[in-house]
Amino acid sequence: MQTGERNEAETRIGISISDQNLQVLQGNSQIASFVVSTSKFGVGSREGSNKTPLGDFEVGEKIGDGAQLMTVFKGRRPIGIQDLKQAADGDLVMTRILWLHGCEQHNANTRGRYIYIHGTNHEQDLGQPASFGCIRMGNEDVVRLFGMVDVGSKVRIIE
Repeated sequence: MQTGERNEAETRIGISISDQNLQVLQGNSQIASFVVSTSKFGVGSREGSNKTPLGDFEVGEKIGDGAQLMTVFKGRRPIGIQDLKQAADGDLVMTRILWLHGCEQHNANTRGRYIYIHGTNHEQDLGQPASFGCIRMGNEDVVRLFGMVDVGSKVRIIE
């Protein structure tokens, strides 16, 4: 394969804001689909906007391999296990983290904005915009996704 040529068999992620859906694609085939929650503030890349960025990204880092389901992360470090039977305030980053790195000039700040695909304590809100910029997933779903993609996997977020 030549530089810049795309491997059509590579596993990649497509996220649709309008559908609140994440698809895992391999070649021309969809191999998985998950309901997600993107930002309740809309789309955009401005620092501090809490919006979900659009465009092309890659999985820059995978964090949480082997962590117990419902592990809570703070600063990308595990700090405990969340019991979903008990209410938890805030927007917890849970179970697994796929840290997105922007590949275009307009979204190059994505890593510094700490935009992740991650599990959530707000699974009841999946399917509607409710996050603070990240892409939230069900905790079991994010474990499954984590095992399907690698660091460097391509991600495209569209409206």
